[in-house]
Amino acid sequence: MLIKTQGIVLSYMRYRETSIIARIYTERLGLQSYVVNGVRKAKPPGRIALFQPFTLLDLVAYTSRSGGLTRLSEFRCSEPFRTLPYDVRKSSVILFLSEIVSRVLLEEEENEPLFAFLHDAVQAFDQQEAGFENFALEFLLQLSHYLGFGPENGEQITSQVAFASEASTTVSGHGPAAMRFQEFEQYFDDLLTQPAAAAIPNGRVRRELLDVLIRYYQLHVEHLGDVRSLAVLSEVLAEL
Repeated sequence: MLIKTQGIVLSYMRYRETSIIARIYTERLGLQSYVVNGVRKAKPPGRIALFQPFTLLDLVAYTSRSGGLTRLSEFRCSEPFRTLPYDVRKSSVILFLSEIVSRVLLEEEENEPLFAFLHDAVQAFDQQEAGFENFALEFLLQLSHYLGFGPENGEQITSQVAFASEASTTVSGHGPAAMRFQEFEQYFDDLLTQPAAAAIPNGRVRRELLDVLIRYYQLHVEHLGDVRSLAVLSEVLAEL
């Protein structure tokens, strides 16, 4: 059976000589994995670019009542990006967020509000020309509400992370000391209530806030683990 749906690419892995297995969050079927044949061939060139993180696709996909791996019959980019592939700052943020989203979205069922959030957030980020320094923080805070553990205020984040961490250690081995959690509580309050006006002083503080927020995610998502792309994003944040 074939079904038409929109999809958001999360990641892919190589499969055989010229194909891939793409993990795509779809509007009608939730998270799906598809075999995509021939996209790694030299000709026609460029098709593999359609499976970079967060690319928005129109799909015609095979479905199976038993679930599992199926194939794409047709695919095309539905809304080409203007800036994300060409701005190293934005592409680093997208790489980081796609790694987290790939680990926290597991449901193989329709969730239109969540799909709409992801779709609209990525589109807005692509269109922003300036003032996107806090996008990763804002995105993760909003996403947590769709996942069922969204905080009402900054104190919920900092108190849970502080309780789970020893006061003499740092978050993730290189983050802020627990004694600074009260300072971060106000930043999270601002990001939750008035994100456009949130004044994060520099990239170092953004990195520390991300450390705390990732730890908060780890408390609620058992399989999240370490986020490897955070190191890349940290270098970019240092320049913002």
